[in-house]
This record gives sequence, C-alpha cells and structure tokens, in this order.
Amino acid sequence: MTHEPAERREARGPGVETIAAAYLMAAGGDAALALRRAIADALADLGEAERRTRQRDRLISRGYVRAGPVGGE
Repeated sequence: MTHEPAERREARGPGVETIAAAYLMAAGGDAALALRRAIADALADLGEAERRTRQRDRLISRGYVRAGPVGGE
C-alpha cells in the first residue's frame, strides 16, 4: 500500500484525516464510536460492492450462455 501526501489524495477525494475528522465530529468527539461507525460504513460499502460484482457476474454468465462463445467453431 502506498501512502501519498494529503495534497495528492485531495485531488481524488477527501483524505483519511478529513474522513476521520468528520466521523469524530459526527460522534461528538467519541473516538470509539467514530471508529465503529467508520468500520460499519466500510463493511456496508464492501457488501454492496460484492453484491454488485455477483450481479454483474450473473449477467455476464447469462449473456455468454445466450450468445455462445465469440468466434466459435
């Protein structure tokens, strides 16, 4: 894993420090609560990404079965 300076990360979106500060502020300064919320959100996002991947894989499989291999003999 690479650790880039915050200035470079900011161009792609909020950096770790910005996200951590937002969670901490939303949790009223309770670091343990902020951490649990951040982990819960990350797990929810991961679950959604996995669900989308499975859905995409099913669609690809169905398309392959219907169309058959490209350039078949």
